[in-house]
Amino acid sequence: MEVLYPRCAGLDVHKDSVVARIRCVSAPLHDEVRTFATTTSALMELNEWLAAHAVTHVAMEATGVYWKPVWHLLEGDFELILANAQHIRNVPGRKTDVSDAAWIADLLAHGLIRSSFVPPAPIQELRDLTRTRKQLVREISQHSSRIQKVLEDANLKLSSVLSDVLGKSGRAILQALVEGESDPERLADLAQGSVRKKRSELVEALHGRIRNHHCGLLKVHLDLVIALQHGLAELDATVGKALASIHESARLLTTMPGVSEITAHVIVAEIGVDMTRFSSDAHLRSWAGFCPRNDESAGKRRSTRIRKGAPWLKTALITSAWTAVRVKDSYLQAQFHRLRARRGAKKAIVAVAASMLTAAYHMLKNRVEYQDLGAAPFAHRDRTKVIQRLVRRINDLGCHVQLTPLAA
Repeated sequence: MEVLYPRCAGLDVHKDSVVARIRCVSAPLHDEVRTFATTTSALMELNEWLAAHAVTHVAMEATGVYWKPVWHLLEGDFELILANAQHIRNVPGRKTDVSDAAWIADLLAHGLIRSSFVPPAPIQELRDLTRTRKQLVREISQHSSRIQKVLEDANLKLSSVLSDVLGKSGRAILQALVEGESDPERLADLAQGSVRKKRSELVEALHGRIRNHHCGLLKVHLDLVIALQHGLAELDATVGKALASIHESARLLTTMPGVSEITAHVIVAEIGVDMTRFSSDAHLRSWAGFCPRNDESAGKRRSTRIRKGAPWLKTALITSAWTAVRVKDSYLQAQFHRLRARRGAKKAIVAVAASMLTAAYHMLKNRVEYQDLGAAPFAHRDRTKVIQRLVRRINDLGCHVQLTPLAA
């Protein structure tokens, strides 16, 4: 097999050590395996060792987060390739750290490793911020559920009257409960805005049996929610600063139905703004896991489930797709209704999310806003088949229909 990279190295990265194998088949020949620690000084020593032997390409596995410091210290000095661990598995029964490093180096030398997508440093930082933001929102939601659980245990039906227990009225009532107030009349007086119109219902809902135990739990969860919301506000400000250079790209994405400003930030953070990294929109969909897997045997397709991949991006797009299909007379709504009749709502919404990702690819590549095609493309597609299906349906209902084409 032809050697594409005569001077390369393979790294087997772990938490506390990196096993490196140099494979040089051009003069001067060299083949050596060494183990380095993962401290900064040790990784700089690894860099110097690779440079001393004129290594040009270095490959490593994507092992948790342990590959990141290695990547950052070698970036710029070598051509780095990050490999999916599932794609470069070694022969079973022959797995050691040394053999893994040698296997990675051999695969790299012959060009058999497909590099994973590693965005530039600014996009990586934005990705960390958007993912952390989602985690904070999730934790706030969890604590909100726990607050409602405590209220139900105390037989306080606050959530039956208030749509948001953590809103202004709900928070004022919760704070009063924490401070020891239990009189329903006084608690109902803390309501604000339109909730005051429901005062009688609120008084009835606040009749319960609250104990000091419940007050203590409410205080713990309420303090955590306040701290998390404060951190969320600071994080939003940091995200705004990180988006300063690519704000226009995020703005373009918000012109698509269902894509909010926060969702646009997530899309930019996950796929970047440089679409030349993906050869086509199909390549992007495949990377994101929005295409069916290849699972065929003896000429039969056994599964059409989508592949796993890009869970942060996939979740954001599917959530946005449910909003987009509510826009009347839109292309996405027409696509959803057309597919739902044949494949069900779940598969239809995944197809809509894939279409949104395709549109995002072309919008970022061509720097254009979203242009909705409307429902017309689906109305004129397969016109004859639609007519035949409707005629069969009418015949099944016991009626006869005669078709007369309208004059053009």
